[in-house]
Amino acid sequence: MARGGFEPPTLGLEVPCSIQLSYRANRHLFIVSTDAKEYPDFSIRSRHMNKRVFIVHGWGGHPNEGWFPWLKGCLEEKGFEVFVPQLPDTEHPRIGSWVSTLAQAVDIADEQTYFVGHSMGCQTIARYLESLPDEMKIGGVVFVAGYFKRLTNCDETPKDKITSELWMNAPIDLQKVASHLPKSVAIFSDDDPFVPFDNQEDFRNIFHSKIVLENSKGHLNGPEDGVMELPSALSALLEISFKYDRRQK
Repeated sequence: MARGGFEPPTLGLEVPCSIQLSYRANRHLFIVSTDAKEYPDFSIRSRHMNKRVFIVHGWGGHPNEGWFPWLKGCLEEKGFEVFVPQLPDTEHPRIGSWVSTLAQAVDIADEQTYFVGHSMGCQTIARYLESLPDEMKIGGVVFVAGYFKRLTNCDETPKDKITSELWMNAPIDLQKVASHLPKSVAIFSDDDPFVPFDNQEDFRNIFHSKIVLENSKGHLNGPEDGVMELPSALSALLEISFKYDRRQK
């Protein structure tokens, strides 16, 4: 029994998420993320009970791909509600159907709504945010292997070239997107064959995203790149949701 009669609950986070749980006798619970950062005054269950996270897959992806199930499980253990919608016609994705499907899944967005996107999922999230009413803000976004400037090695077939050009040439108001986006983190790999380094500029300069660079993880794309867990995405989501909580005090 901890001092003051409070017994910290057992959350069972050690195996699936490698999260350490600590306790301060004069405070609530706080967590130490996979990169050993401390978040004081951060009660895992109570602070996350109303937070929703939408994980958005990319071109050719699906909800059970790669690190999505791992991240979903880790976040659910911390009290987040997590949704991984299946977007339509993933081999030939189109902006209208993908954005509308995400909008239907989210319903009403608010400052307790968070997103994690991979690849074209990052574009989908951004275009969804662009469509929101001016006064509406969300909690934040973790972008993984995102892009707005250009793609490489994506024109293997005529249909692939059409898809790539449709998404890359369609106008998007990134300043409007940023107006709905108080916090974001953008994760890249230093050897991504599809997303050149200059794509980082929009995230850094317009969204003011924190940039995280992974080493030798390709397109961060599940079994193809050997990425079945992505601790940096988990840490990033916890970080931006924690910062939001601190702003409200």
